[in-house]
Amino acid sequence: MLRVNEVFFSIQGEGTRAGRPCVFVRLTGCPLRCHYCDSRYAFDEGDVRSHDDVLREIARYPCRLVELTGGEPLAQADAFALVARLADEGWEVLVETSGHVSLEGLDPRAVAIMDVKTPGSGAHHDMQWENLGRLRAKDEVKLVLLDRTDYEWARDWVRAEGARLRCPILFSAAHGCLDSGELARWIIEDGLGVRLQIQLHRYLWPEQGRGV
Repeated sequence: MLRVNEVFFSIQGEGTRAGRPCVFVRLTGCPLRCHYCDSRYAFDEGDVRSHDDVLREIARYPCRLVELTGGEPLAQADAFALVARLADEGWEVLVETSGHVSLEGLDPRAVAIMDVKTPGSGAHHDMQWENLGRLRAKDEVKLVLLDRTDYEWARDWVRAEGARLRCPILFSAAHGCLDSGELARWIIEDGLGVRLQIQLHRYLWPEQGRGV
């Protein structure tokens, strides 16, 4: 059983699969309180649902890509079993995680999209840095940046640590805090080998705060 905040069908707005139709399962709860969080409504709101119930709902949509998100989906221990169940049933499974919970038990068929928390996030010291060693080439690392100070920290981190990561590294501007164009200029000026990420759903539906 899991506490589920919402299930919706939309366009994947982030990561290397941006632009693809995707079913999202947002689970309730998160142990972190990042300053830029855009899903605070998921901290407490939600209903207890079975795996079967979730599977029946997502099967209604003409799509085989599903993402577990939050909050922090892996904060609920039963989420690991749901990921395995989804993979067993042929879903392409993405798991967006804060890096605060160990990825050791995550089904290897899933794709982990892991945040690396910058100092500006307020959650930098909550990271399980051992998770970096658990990432594979098909996984992704995401850094959300609030300002120039965050960018410089992230740039230096990539230069020091990025070479040992086999997966894509994405930089994203925190919505309402940093302009994506400015972030793009910094990346170009420094010749940094990362991918700029823009939250596509915010441009498609700027007035909608949830369900996209």
